[in-house]
Amino acid sequence: MTSTLDSDSATGSMRRIRDARADRPFRFRHGAGFWVIAAAFLAVMAFSTIPTPLYALYQARDGFPTWVVTVIFAAYAVGVIASLFLIGHLSDVAGRRRMVLIAVLVEIVAAALFLVWNDVAGLIVARTLSGIGVGALTASATAHLSELRAVARPAEGPRLAGTVSTVVNTGGLALGPLIAGAFAQFLPQPLLLPYVVFLVTLAVAAVAVALVPETVERAEERPAYRPQRISLPAESRGAFSAAAVAAFAGFAVFGLFTSLAPSVLAETLHQSSHLLAGFVPFAVFAASAVSQIVFARLSTRTQLILALVLMLVGLGGLAASVLVASLPAFIVSGVVAGAGVGLQFRSAIAVTASLAAPERRGEVLAAIFLIAYIGLALPVLLVGVALILWPLVPVLVVFVAAVAVLSVPAGLGMLRRA
Repeated sequence: MTSTLDSDSATGSMRRIRDARADRPFRFRHGAGFWVIAAAFLAVMAFSTIPTPLYALYQARDGFPTWVVTVIFAAYAVGVIASLFLIGHLSDVAGRRRMVLIAVLVEIVAAALFLVWNDVAGLIVARTLSGIGVGALTASATAHLSELRAVARPAEGPRLAGTVSTVVNTGGLALGPLIAGAFAQFLPQPLLLPYVVFLVTLAVAAVAVALVPETVERAEERPAYRPQRISLPAESRGAFSAAAVAAFAGFAVFGLFTSLAPSVLAETLHQSSHLLAGFVPFAVFAASAVSQIVFARLSTRTQLILALVLMLVGLGGLAASVLVASLPAFIVSGVVAGAGVGLQFRSAIAVTASLAAPERRGEVLAAIFLIAYIGLALPVLLVGVALILWPLVPVLVVFVAAVAVLSVPAGLGMLRRA
């Protein structure tokens, strides 16, 4: 998920851009390169959610309990967190294209592992690698899209780049479960065929990314390596903290739907359709992407108020839907909450980007994604531990209540910034 970068991005980018097409016999222009990076971003994010509706199939085949699903899912989030902390910010120095290409290559290795080693241990390793690739990609691709567009259309402003990065990020997360659910419902070998398709897709993406222009001038003397850190003026730390809590809470909702939605459908709502298990997370992520597009022209303040209302209504509906075992209420509430998460996270990214100078933007964006993916992993792990002791329904009710409690002060804090 991404958002509009602040208004000085074009100027800052222009100072740092170099056209490297002379280095090779062929190189995409910046305008075409923008769409290549967007397509690669979409493919990687879709691949990252392919296993969502397939967990029930792995579970039925190997007989492991529901809490193991949360461990497998959390392995992905841990990979993202580690990658964001260790390498997600390096595109500011090493180059955007290089980091995007590395991310796609890591996803190719993960796809191969899903094909040849798909017991519980193999799933954990493959999901961890997939998370590492996503962590290397998110901030790098977000900044690369903004800078490529700034060169191709310097008078355009940052709105389109921000919208496209939002759509491909969240839209990719939405497409993955839907594609895998359709494969599982209608085609043979559902634990193999989706990964074959994405292995080929990612290989094509890697070749295309290698031909995209670089947008960061590599320094002759590289600074010493250090893990991710955040350096903000004291007056900006309150705004960053509010944005960070909002990102954490929003991704906790996504974590619920990308890990446990199929289990909720099967165990609480008594629905066994693989297509439905893919459709529900698709609907949540699609609502997130659509809300950011539909309400993009509203003021930041209005978006924040709407996000908070949608989040609270959606979370309340989710709690009620599992208590009364209502499938329509579960789906509608998930869509409403997803729309709120989309606006909340978009605002969090906008606030974060506004705090950073152009040469530090990749680093600060990596920091907010790092915190968001902690929100993706930690609550789901706690849910997994709770499921060892308590039934699914009360655990989910407590989960949504905790997310609502976090969302309110975070939204109010960003409103003060707006």
